[in-house]
Amino acid sequence: MPELVFFSGTMDCGKSTLALQIGHNRSARGLQGVIFTRDDRAGEGKLSSRLGLVTEAVEAAPDVDLYAYLVNQLSQGGKADYVIVDEAQFLAPEQIDQLARIVDDLGLDVFAFGITTDFRTRLFPGSQRLMELADRIEQLQVEALCWCGARATHNARTIGGEMVVEGAQVVVGDVNRPAEMVGYEVLCRRHHRRRMTSAAARAGALSPDVLPVNQP
Repeated sequence: MPELVFFSGTMDCGKSTLALQIGHNRSARGLQGVIFTRDDRAGEGKLSSRLGLVTEAVEAAPDVDLYAYLVNQLSQGGKADYVIVDEAQFLAPEQIDQLARIVDDLGLDVFAFGITTDFRTRLFPGSQRLMELADRIEQLQVEALCWCGARATHNARTIGGEMVVEGAQVVVGDVNRPAEMVGYEVLCRRHHRRRMTSAAARAGALSPDVLPVNQP
């Protein structure tokens, strides 16, 4: 039976790499897929991994009906055996409904990849709808790590190395951006609550001890 599968995890846990691997494995068996993405770090119409792998994709802009796109492709003699969607958290809820319709009405497997919560620990609308509709939800087993070594569970937005908790929900960035730019960092819950990024931790380690010290 075809399924809508949601692969979720924090940033930097290998979601895009797995999406590319799934596509590679199926294409090696003679299957042909359609890849959708939104706001990839490599630019419009790209699916890229931090390992340096990049492939062409269809940019799933807010006005794109994903179901209608597949129907149009198939009606014109095109082939589609499965669908991959990267950065699925950025899709509108109605586009997630369209993915479910692709599974139910067209009989195609849909593999969606995305993070569940934003830098404020709030669910992305697309991810929320996926959690409501997916036949299966898979938590990626490759664990991203906080700077302290604990399992990273939260995504933090940084500007100049400092964590911010206000602003637009979607601002394209990456975990490898220079500190002075808008970037992202994965943190454990404890350090996300304390707004302690790796830069803040380094600064704290270098600061003088402010606790009173009794002199002998």
